Amino acid sequence: MHLPAEVDLLVIGGGINGVGIARDAAGRGLSVLLAEQNDLASGTSSASSKLIHGGLRYLEQFEFRLVREALAEREVLLRAAPHLVHPMRFVMPHMPELRPAWVIRTGLFLYDYLARRQTLPGSHGTDLRAAPYSAGLKPGLARGFVYSDCWVDDARLVIANARAAARLSACMLTRTACVCARREGRWWRVMLRDEQGRQTNVAARALVNAGGPWVRTILAEVVRQPVTFGLKLVKGSHIVVPKLYDGKHAFILQNDDRRVVFVYPYEQRYTLIGTTEVELQGDPGSCAAGEDEIDYLCRAANRYFSRQVKQGDVVWSYCGIRPLFDDGSTNPSAVTRDYVLRVDGEIDDAPLLSVFGGKITTYRKLAEHALARLAPWFSRMPGGWTSAAPLPGGELDGDDFTQFAAARVPRDFPWLPASLCDALARRHGKNVYEVLDGAAHVGDLGQNFGADLYAREIDYFIQQEWARTAEDVLWRRTKAGLHLTPVQQQALSAYVVQRIS
Repeated sequence: MHLPAEVDLLVIGGGINGVGIARDAAGRGLSVLLAEQNDLASGTSSASSKLIHGGLRYLEQFEFRLVREALAEREVLLRAAPHLVHPMRFVMPHMPELRPAWVIRTGLFLYDYLARRQTLPGSHGTDLRAAPYSAGLKPGLARGFVYSDCWVDDARLVIANARAAARLSACMLTRTACVCARREGRWWRVMLRDEQGRQTNVAARALVNAGGPWVRTILAEVVRQPVTFGLKLVKGSHIVVPKLYDGKHAFILQNDDRRVVFVYPYEQRYTLIGTTEVELQGDPGSCAAGEDEIDYLCRAANRYFSRQVKQGDVVWSYCGIRPLFDDGSTNPSAVTRDYVLRVDGEIDDAPLLSVFGGKITTYRKLAEHALARLAPWFSRMPGGWTSAAPLPGGELDGDDFTQFAAARVPRDFPWLPASLCDALARRHGKNVYEVLDGAAHVGDLGQNFGADLYAREIDYFIQQEWARTAEDVLWRRTKAGLHLTPVQQQALSAYVVQRIS
């Protein structure tokens, strides 16, 4: 393990907040090392609802600052990663017994106002008996409301930030656990252990605990620091079923417990339904959607859609654990989604910054605030820079994503099948030119494992994106796990083992 002996900043955790902080810090000239004990985005950051949104329902909880910040970040991310973040229209069928129409209209008016929209259309009422929004809905649903938010490939957004950090000379270590950290005056002495059990010591001027659901565990077991605040672990489960309706729009469904459930098209042939909110007791471990959660999501969908779904229809389910700062609320749905940054250490001591809460939409702003909190220890550090900087793959040279994917890439690679062209453009953006460098026909891409996934792209995941297992490829670098047969998955697994051995 070849590591720097000393760094300015050592980040624990390779989720969206950890890689966002690493990218921002590296771009300000700090030497950065990030250690993730598993794969990048292997926890909550690949198990989100995959939405870049302001949080319409947070207005009911008067979280105006959070909503405003999230809506501003929505615009930033649309510009920074147009291949990963895509506009989507959301349809809310009106159920008068749940929320009066005037409440919804007022909320959407405020949502539009707080957004100060630059690229997305505003909200309006709609007739659900007419196309396109009538598709799949039960007869009798007549009135609804339409507004804008965005969809994101969450795991690939993490990868894009990690690659940006690495391009700025950050050292990004996966499968590397932080086993011990001790403060010695102005330095942290940190012991790292890789998956082969090799240990290395690194000194860091500042330490960031971005462990997500494990933030308390890191404080208690790695840093050995008293934990004086509460953390609520809230489990959110999602299910994927065969396609319930035609169209590219999403639905936001009001449920009888006053929560909302999102439903939207997923991976061409499927519909994604989520999420639940169940408080988790004890330490976070392996997370799976429970039968009661699957039933809950099926019931929510069945209130609105003609095609009824049941547990047997679920082709895939996943769950993530949200580490929310304990604000005293007894209702998991009401616990704030705002983030909290805690800094421990006097100015003469090496600081420890711990990250609690947050949502994928606001990760970039969270990183800016984190660096602002650490600024007293880095007096020559310049200010923020990421608001106008594209992420790797997002530099489309003036094209919008539709022009890029439907015209530019097919023009430059006329031999690419249309579905493969679209898949590569969506996964890699402009980096598709790196993936295909030197290829002149499909035969140059190597073995076809199915689902538009070829050996050349898998090699790219391994060489450039820290992939080490078939799971990394099937469920985080892509979602090919939904489309490949068991035999195809075994062939892919054997290929990955061969390439990294």
